[in-house]
Amino acid sequence: MTDKLAKYDAILFDFDGPICNVFQGLPAPSVAAELSTLLAWLAPELSNAAHATDDPMVVHQLAREGGQEVLSAVEAALTAAEIRAVGVAGAPTGGAVEAMVAARASGRRVAVVSNNSADCVHAYFAAQGISGAVETVVGRPALRPDLMKPSPHPLREAAAILGVSPARSALVGDSVTDIVAAQAAGAGSVGFANRPGKSEALAAVGATAVVTDMASLAHALA
Repeated sequence: MTDKLAKYDAILFDFDGPICNVFQGLPAPSVAAELSTLLAWLAPELSNAAHATDDPMVVHQLAREGGQEVLSAVEAALTAAEIRAVGVAGAPTGGAVEAMVAARASGRRVAVVSNNSADCVHAYFAAQGISGAVETVVGRPALRPDLMKPSPHPLREAAAILGVSPARSALVGDSVTDIVAAQAAGAGSVGFANRPGKSEALAAVGATAVVTDMASLAHALA
């Protein structure tokens, strides 16, 4: 693992999963139901599709079909829900803080790259007293769900802010979407397999490396 990470000058961390379980205290299906009700009111033609999912991000993506005003309202509601959620999300993922600190201590640039809002990431970091663990946060692009991961856009933006090449960056993520985004950006990737079966899935889509706990990543970065 240490050898695989040696060529990367920047480590980018996904937020939900590698750093914390965003919807641990406020379940995602409840948030999705709240957003679906709002979307159905604003755009009745999208009601059936909205109520067919329990994923808040899917509802957000669907809102784009209703136009900019509808998307803006749903996105604002999602951000507000995320901020409420991280307030009751509990402690960071085991080893996550250590991994971020180790990455910075090794001289690497460090950022969060997330499909969650930057506001909720900042709120969580402030509440946990870990704001200094990363240099910047690249969150959900405003009113542009098409630029969320698996688009490479957020990774390229983070690399530009940090002043490094995407090819010298590696994204730590727990989903296939993260690995696909990293590949599209020309970056490396570390799959965080936090559930059974994820190791195989993340490796199958080409993760540069796979870890089953963040503490082992912290050790490798140190």
